[in-house]
Amino acid sequence: MKRNRSAKVLLFAFTILFASLACGIQPNIAVSPTVTLTSTPAPTPTALFPAPVSSGQENPDEPTSIVGKIPYTSPFFLNSATEPFVMLEDEAGFVHRDRNFQFPLAGQNLGPVIIHDDKSLTYELSLPAVPQGTFVDVDNNGKADAGVQIFAVAYWDNKWGGPFLEERDGTGWSSAYSSTITDPYKQNEISGGTLIVWAPDDKQSFPTGFGLDGKLFTADDPVAAIPAGYTLVELNQKPFRFYKQARPELDLNEGVGAVNDYSKLSYVDAFDAFFKKVSREYPFTVEKGIDWQALYNRFKPQVARAKNDQDFYRVLRDFSYAIPDAHVGVSPDPQVFAEILAKERSGGFGLILTELSDGRVMATDVLPGLPADKAGIQRGAEILSWNGKSVQQAIGEVIPNFFTYSTELTRHLAQVIFLTHVPPDTSISLSYKNPGELQDHQTTMQAVTEIDSLFKALGYDNQPILPIEASILQPSGLGYLRINTFEDDFRLMAQLWERYLQEFNDNKVPGIIIDMRRNIGGNPRLANNFAGYFFDNSFVLLQESYYNPETGKFESQDKPQEIKPAPFQYSGPIAVLVGPDCVSACELFSYALQHDGRSIVVGNFPSAGGAGEVGRGQYKLPGGLTVQFPTGRPETPDGKVPIEGVGVVPDVKVPVTEKSALGEEDGVLQAAIQSLMDKLK
Repeated sequence: MKRNRSAKVLLFAFTILFASLACGIQPNIAVSPTVTLTSTPAPTPTALFPAPVSSGQENPDEPTSIVGKIPYTSPFFLNSATEPFVMLEDEAGFVHRDRNFQFPLAGQNLGPVIIHDDKSLTYELSLPAVPQGTFVDVDNNGKADAGVQIFAVAYWDNKWGGPFLEERDGTGWSSAYSSTITDPYKQNEISGGTLIVWAPDDKQSFPTGFGLDGKLFTADDPVAAIPAGYTLVELNQKPFRFYKQARPELDLNEGVGAVNDYSKLSYVDAFDAFFKKVSREYPFTVEKGIDWQALYNRFKPQVARAKNDQDFYRVLRDFSYAIPDAHVGVSPDPQVFAEILAKERSGGFGLILTELSDGRVMATDVLPGLPADKAGIQRGAEILSWNGKSVQQAIGEVIPNFFTYSTELTRHLAQVIFLTHVPPDTSISLSYKNPGELQDHQTTMQAVTEIDSLFKALGYDNQPILPIEASILQPSGLGYLRINTFEDDFRLMAQLWERYLQEFNDNKVPGIIIDMRRNIGGNPRLANNFAGYFFDNSFVLLQESYYNPETGKFESQDKPQEIKPAPFQYSGPIAVLVGPDCVSACELFSYALQHDGRSIVVGNFPSAGGAGEVGRGQYKLPGGLTVQFPTGRPETPDGKVPIEGVGVVPDVKVPVTEKSALGEEDGVLQAAIQSLMDKLK
C-alpha cells in the first residue's frame, strides 16, 4: 500500500517541463513497448496419462528442468525486487489449507530469474532427481500410502537472512506469480494452472478433477494412477491433463494484482467499465458517504464531450478529487501532465508559505531574484491578504491540484502550498508585514515560470539517501531512526534495520525515536515485519476485506495481517514521529506501534489517513492514463475501520510555531525527546 503515483509522475513531468522550457521544443517521450507473453504448450498426449516406459529404460520425456516467462502488469512488481528467484514451491500448505505452512528448507529448490533490458523476466528451474518436499496422500482410498510430493513453480525474492525463504518472507502457498491460478474470492483456492507432482513409484494416485465441490484435494475428487517420477498436471482441462516433457515451458500467472486494462476502449466505454468496477469495489463508500450515482451523472457527460487525451485526463482527475482518499490517483502520460502543469501551476512567485497553529500564515522561504523577493517580502513575513481577500479565505478557495487527500486537514495543508502556484503571468495583489515591522505593505506580483518553490514546498529533493538512517542524539543518548520509505531494496532495508537495532541493544540505548514524517509508504508486509522487533507476543493487527462479486458483499479474505515477534526485540521506550506525509504502510507501522501503548506518537498533525489496500485496484485507461483505487478494506478484529480518513493521531500534539516553521528548531523532535526522558525518569 502506498500513496497514489502522482508524486512520481509529477517529478517526471517537472523534468520534462524543464527540458522543454530550456530547449524550446516539445519533448519526445520514449515508451517501453508492451510485450505480449504467451505460453508454449506441451505436445498434446494421445491419452490422459503419459505412455509407460519399459523397465530399465529411461524415459526421454522425464522432466529435468522447467523454463518460462514471468509476465506482469502491476506497477509495483519490480519496485522492491531483491535477489529474485523461482522456487519449486511445496504445496502441502494448500493441500492441508494451512496458511501458516512454512516451506521446509531442505525442499527449497531454487532457480534464477533473469531481468532483461526491456524489464521482461524469464526463469529456469532445474528439477532434483529426488525432491525433498512434503509427502501428501491425496488418493482418497482410505489407506495410508507413501503419497506424492506436489509443487508449483513460484516467484519469490530474498528479503531476510540467507538465500532461502523464512517465515517472515511468506507461508502457505502463492496466490500470484505462480504456475497455479488461485481464486481470490474463494480464500485463494487453487482453480487452474499447472502443478508438478513427484511420485516415488507407480503405485500412487492423483486427482483427475475438482470433484462436485469444485475444490482440489478434497474427499470427492476423482483419482487415477500416476507414473513414477515427475508428472505435470494441467488443471485447466477436464479431466486434468497429465504429461511428461523433458523441458516444459510454464509461464507464471500474475494473479489478482494484474492491471485492469481498458486502454483500447473509447473514452466513454472505458469510463463505464472503470466506473462499474470501482463503484462496487471501493471499500469506504459508507464511511465517506459517497453517492456513486450522483458522481456518474456529473462526470459521464463530461467524458462524452472529451475531444482529446488532455480533456479525458482532466475529467478523470476531477472525478478522483471527488473521492476523499489519498490512495486514489490518476496519472497521465508524463508529457500530457507536463503540458497541463505548465498551463495550470508552473507560475510562481518564489514564495513558500506555512500556516502556524495560531492561524497566521508566514512566508517561510523567499527564493532570491523572483517576484516575492523583488517585491520586498522577507523570510518570516506574515501574509495578511491575497487578491483582496483574507489569506485564510483565499487558501480555502484553492483547488490543490495533482493529489488526492483522505482528510480535510491534509487537503487544507496542500491548499496553503498551492496558493502560490498559478498559471504563468497571473497577477495577484497582497498585503504583508515583514518581521520586526509594525507597518503593513501592499504589493502586486506577476507570476513567472518557476517550480523550484513548489518542489521545495512539497519536500522534493534529489539528494541520494539511504532508506533508513540512524544516529545517537546528544546529549540525551537516545537512538534516532528515520525510515524514509517502505519501498526500496528490501534486503538492504532489512540489513540496515537489524544492524541499527542490534547496535542500539548492544550499546544499551535507553530509548528510540522513529521518525516517519516523510515516509509515503510501500510494502505493508515489510512494515509489519519491522514492527515485530518491538513486540515479544504475536497479535492480529488488521484483517483485509474485499468485495466479492459472487455474493455482492465485502468479505474477509486470506489470512489477517499479524505482527509476529522478530528474531530479537528492542524493549526500551519508543516515540514515533508522524505527520501528513506519512501515508499507507507508514501509517500501518505507526498504528502497529501504538498497540497496547508500546509507543508515544508525536506530531504537529495526524498522519495522512490513507490505509486502503491498492494491489488489486490498478487500471489502464485510454490516453496513457493509469489510475489507482483502493479495493482492500482494513478492519480491526472487532470490525472497525482505523486510520482511513482519520490518520494515526498523535498522543503528544506539538504546535507549529514561528521557530519550527522557519527551521530554527524541530519542535516535534524536541517534544519526543522530552516525552521519552520523562518516561525514563
